[in-house]
Amino acid sequence: MQFSSAREPEKRHDYHLIPDSGSALPVETDLKNERRRREGAPHHKDDVPEDIPLHRKAYLNKYALAGAVLASTNSILLGYDIGVMSGAVLFIRENLNVTSTQIEILVGSLNVCSLIGSLASGKTSDCIGRRYTIVLAATTFLIGALLMGFAPSFSFLMAGRLVAGIGVGYSLMIAPVYVAELSPDLTRGFLTSLPEVFINVGILLGYIANYTLSGLPPHINWRIMLGLAAFPAIAVAVGVLAMPESPRWLVMKGRLGEAKQVLIHVSETKEEAEGRLADMVKDASFSGHGASSSNWHGQGVWKELLLRPTRPIRRILIAAIGVNFFMQASGNDAVVYYSPEVFRAAGIHNKKQLVGVTVIMGIAKTSFVLISAFFLDRFGRRPLLLLGSVGMAVSLAGLGLGSKFLEYSNSKPGWAIALCVVAVCAAVSFFSIGLGPITWVYSSEIFPSRLRAQGSSLAISVNRLVSGLVAMTFLSISREITFGGMFFALAGIMVLGTVFFYYHLPETKGKSLEEIGALFEDEVHDQKS
Repeated sequence: MQFSSAREPEKRHDYHLIPDSGSALPVETDLKNERRRREGAPHHKDDVPEDIPLHRKAYLNKYALAGAVLASTNSILLGYDIGVMSGAVLFIRENLNVTSTQIEILVGSLNVCSLIGSLASGKTSDCIGRRYTIVLAATTFLIGALLMGFAPSFSFLMAGRLVAGIGVGYSLMIAPVYVAELSPDLTRGFLTSLPEVFINVGILLGYIANYTLSGLPPHINWRIMLGLAAFPAIAVAVGVLAMPESPRWLVMKGRLGEAKQVLIHVSETKEEAEGRLADMVKDASFSGHGASSSNWHGQGVWKELLLRPTRPIRRILIAAIGVNFFMQASGNDAVVYYSPEVFRAAGIHNKKQLVGVTVIMGIAKTSFVLISAFFLDRFGRRPLLLLGSVGMAVSLAGLGLGSKFLEYSNSKPGWAIALCVVAVCAAVSFFSIGLGPITWVYSSEIFPSRLRAQGSSLAISVNRLVSGLVAMTFLSISREITFGGMFFALAGIMVLGTVFFYYHLPETKGKSLEEIGALFEDEVHDQKS
């Protein structure tokens, strides 16, 4: 798809209504107040001209959608690795004769090494742009996938895992940031949740690969499972070349003409594009960079974030780091990685059945993340996040109850096994409704433009660190306190997370990226919606 055409689209020419059970998604905004805001005039609710409609519905721009889909395709790589590794470890353990501790290190090492990519991605994307950072992420993961696919030993396999982890770190930060900076305000929630949708699609593809290839000899099947990740990496690296650059990054670099052309394509009208551009220029000027900052490379951001943050920036950091911490402290990734081990402990021992149950879990995850994505811009971030967190707490408690019963039962009753399977599927489904997509949405939209890339990279680095620690200790801790005790502990963590979300994460639905910073100012710090 070509984005560089200078043709100015007619009104709604490139737009389609977002479906909601057969109808348009009724996200509404007051157009007159929006125009007054852009012009700096005071807010009034009355005296609306007859020729201007009071409300408008959310239209999905096909250029913004195409850019979001291409960027989010990068997330398939992480999802595929999570899904395929859950089954591959069964055969790696058998073929390479590795211990449970080595399996934990193998699984968790990708998440720990993705910390390197996450930390580096912010500065990298500020220097070379969002688009080429996505290419870099896909290329790095491609090299790692090839190393893992051809690994003759555990050490070689670990080397490939480390390289792939760096690529994952880059992709996790850059995809949501790019999509958030490209998207119109009214559909930003849906478009920015696409990376999580693609992560779940990747997980499902990984499960399907496990099920399909599990019948091959153990010294071949896991290598094919891991090596197949090279194909989507190649597709991403090539497809990204058709994407436009982020208009906000172009503004920060002083390339206003290019930014305007991108905005014309991803906005409903030329007037809307010009208004969005004016807001971006104003935001860049307010940041102290001015409108012609060709030498700007993100310098001074870490100092502003960590050494001398203002109170609003400190609140933004707490919100972003907190939601990323609880996303991984929930244990979702570990449950997905080690679901065959959990089901084996529940009494399912046939490898084909173990992999088959994970396919069911993958279908549940993917279905519910799609539901969440379509409703994010209607119901908002907070309601879905709180619903998902409460649901996870209840599901994990139910999983702990079922696991504890099976620990003390010799007969392994069917109802207890069914409870564990249903509870696991419910836990990952509620994660897909709340924490899964909304973590990426919040992380990419609450930072100011000048801090967004590196602020998001810091928050996602915490995400990756906690994910790695949980993945590398899940089995060891479970051996000490049993799977039942582990799931009760995770349920308690989700209760704490729900309280944190209620008090620290305001609603951002329908607001421009430039407006969201006001939610963290002193006078509205206690605002809940």
